[in-house]
Amino acid sequence: MKIILLQDEKKLGKKGDVIDVSDGYARNYVLPKKIGIEATAGNMNDLKLKKANEDKRAQEQMEAAKALAAQLEDKHIVVKIKGGEGGRTFGSVSSKEIAAACQEQHNIEIDKKKIQLTESLKNFGSYEVPIKLHPQVTGKLIVKVVEA
Repeated sequence: MKIILLQDEKKLGKKGDVIDVSDGYARNYVLPKKIGIEATAGNMNDLKLKKANEDKRAQEQMEAAKALAAQLEDKHIVVKIKGGEGGRTFGSVSSKEIAAACQEQHNIEIDKKKIQLTESLKNFGSYEVPIKLHPQVTGKLIVKVVEA
C-alpha cells in the first residue's frame, strides 16, 4: 500500500514522502497513529499543491530577506555608551541594544537573535556586524559605538 507521510518518522522517511508499506502495517500502525494517509489521487494532488505553496512561500521569504539585506547595506547605527579614561567603556554593547537602536534610528525591526556577534562590543569605534536574515542570506550592518 502506498502511504503519504504526514510527519517525519525515523524508520519510514520524512514528511511528504510517498512510501510503500505492507497493508497490515499501514492499517494497524501508520493510519491509526495519523503518521500517514493513503496515497490516493486526491491526496497526491493535495500534496503537490502543498509543496508548490511551500516553495512559493519560501521563495517570497528569501526575496524579502534579500531586500532587507540590501536595505541594511548602507545603514549606519550609532550606539552611545558611557566611557571612562583611556578610551575604555563601562559595559558593552549587546545584540539587544543594536536591535533597539536599529528600530529607533531607521525604523527597521531586526530580531536580536539574528544578530551574530562573536562577542559583545567593548571598545569605541566602528564595527561591521553580520545579521543572519535567512539561512542563505546574511546582511551586514555598520555599528558605531560612541561615548555618551
